[in-house]
Amino acid sequence: MSPSSTPHPLDEPVRAALTGPHALFARRRGRLLCYPADVTPFLAMPQDPEAADWADAAALVGVGGKVMTAGAEEPPPAGWEVTFDVEGVQLVGNDVAGERDPEAVRLGRSDLPEVLALVERTRPGPFLPRTIEMGTYLGIRRGGRLVAMAGERFRVPGHTEISAVCTDDSHRGLGLATRLIRAVAAGVRERGETPFLHAAADNTAAIRLYEALGFRLRRGISFRAVRVPADVTAGRGVPSVR
Repeated sequence: MSPSSTPHPLDEPVRAALTGPHALFARRRGRLLCYPADVTPFLAMPQDPEAADWADAAALVGVGGKVMTAGAEEPPPAGWEVTFDVEGVQLVGNDVAGERDPEAVRLGRSDLPEVLALVERTRPGPFLPRTIEMGTYLGIRRGGRLVAMAGERFRVPGHTEISAVCTDDSHRGLGLATRLIRAVAAGVRERGETPFLHAAADNTAAIRLYEALGFRLRRGISFRAVRVPADVTAGRGVPSVR
């Protein structure tokens, strides 16, 4: 493959993460790679999936399980329910310097009940019991209560994604998300990496904030979740489970 045709790591962030800095999380079957089910539901599907790939996806997540992809364009086989399909954008922070925040504290497993409660209230995206192991997560507390958070999700060669940016409704408008994004970006920069992030294309308020911080649009990217049907059969591109 010539250098000009070599894909950029951000073209397939899930695959680039699982074959790079996040290889310790990788579960592999055939051409597929995925994270453990309690870390994140994302799976790296080939750009040209075949029946065997969908069979492997069903085997990895099980009947009734969900396959979530970032950037996959091919529709699933007949009978697979699409449960989530969102057009998004990918932004890269080449000009984001980052800034440490004295009020931001690192969150760990002991903070997980608070973290999951904040995620439940704010719905920033998929966040599971072991998502916090994917990178550094920082939070801000007020009155002893966790009210804002941001952290690192996909780590690909040379880049780290800032994700799970969320603020409790009672503390919106105070600039906490901005401070936490800068604080997470500071840690990314200290490793010599560039921060990037994803957002729903119609979340114009968030995109304006990210652009004000120095992030710039790189490309559009789709996010899709599909459920493995209960009646999967080899003839429909997935193995019989009877």
